[in-house]
Amino acid sequence: FLTLKPEAFGLDISDLSLKIIKLKKKRGVLSLASFGETEIKPGIIRAGEIKDEKKLAEIIKEAVKSVKGEKIKTKYVVASLPEEKAFLQVITLPKMSEEDLKSAVIYEAENYIPLPIDQVYLDSQIVPPVYNQLPERSEGWRSTNVLRPDHFDVLIAALPKKTVDPYLSCLKSAGLKPGALEIESLAIGRALIKNELTTSPVLLIDIGATRTSFIIFSGHALRFTSSIPVSSGNFTEIISKALGIDLAEAEKLKIKYGLEEKIQIKIKGEKIEKEKEKGKIFEALVPALVDLIQQIKRYLDYYQTHAFHEHLPPNGKGVSKILLCGGGANLKGLTDFLSLQLKIPTELGNPWINILPEPQKEVRELPFEESLKYTTALGLALRGIKEKLPL
Repeated sequence: FLTLKPEAFGLDISDLSLKIIKLKKKRGVLSLASFGETEIKPGIIRAGEIKDEKKLAEIIKEAVKSVKGEKIKTKYVVASLPEEKAFLQVITLPKMSEEDLKSAVIYEAENYIPLPIDQVYLDSQIVPPVYNQLPERSEGWRSTNVLRPDHFDVLIAALPKKTVDPYLSCLKSAGLKPGALEIESLAIGRALIKNELTTSPVLLIDIGATRTSFIIFSGHALRFTSSIPVSSGNFTEIISKALGIDLAEAEKLKIKYGLEEKIQIKIKGEKIEKEKEKGKIFEALVPALVDLIQQIKRYLDYYQTHAFHEHLPPNGKGVSKILLCGGGANLKGLTDFLSLQLKIPTELGNPWINILPEPQKEVRELPFEESLKYTTALGLALRGIKEKLPL
């Protein structure tokens, strides 16, 4: 029986916007085929919950039609599900057959998920070890004198059905066929982590318009995720109030000056008026930045005290670096500020790392800085072109 592999595009749906990426493959080489961003009016989606299915379906339909680049002909889509509604955990189970593992995951998941199991959609995948500390001899697995752990590490992801069903319904109403739905953090990991493998933990920070997500990626998989309401939009609102200007003007100043200028002014010796304006932006943002730093520290502390054995090399303990993505990652001076405050090397993530040959970080149609807000969509599109999706 011949099963055709349908092409699928990536669709990142958040509270205030949706982003589309379609990749294409020619002679084994990936490239960008289509992309687009469409605004979603406040209230249609609230904190990840769809409040107006009809309106959202119309927006999706229109967005697919109006992409830049090649026209999207496929109906298959890999779409994102809201991080703040998701539950994600790595659990440990004894080695067993594939059939037994399915039942064991459902049984074990009930201990971790705060909702009845029949009210959630549950997905799982075995996380292969990077480095095995435990020798195992087991005739059943035909592994003599081979370093293999005596258990499985399994990543489980769960979302409430009442959150997911409206997304499915909207996509179908827009004339699309959902090939897969996945939590944003899984797509972000696929986009930013080279070959989806790290030998020491990496913290991914996605700074969006309405919230910021923290994601720990270690070995072959995500380990922890968390979401907080500090966001790029908050920064704009803070500047607007502090300087008594409208949001559009505040956004312009935020992009133009960011956090860097306060330091550079002393060297450049610019005019007093400009110095005040720049200083005011930094001063206005300090409480929000301090809050962000505290939240990151709290999150890292939680991870360090709850981290399981992760089968990493002996020198692979502790978060080795931080990668930023999302539209808010472009704030000037933010990487330096975080590196300094957290004492962990921080840089902008490269969402093209598994698409373009290194050291390329952008395509002509989508400059690197703009690409950062497409990180989730790029990760979804990668799954759409690499995996066999159900027909």
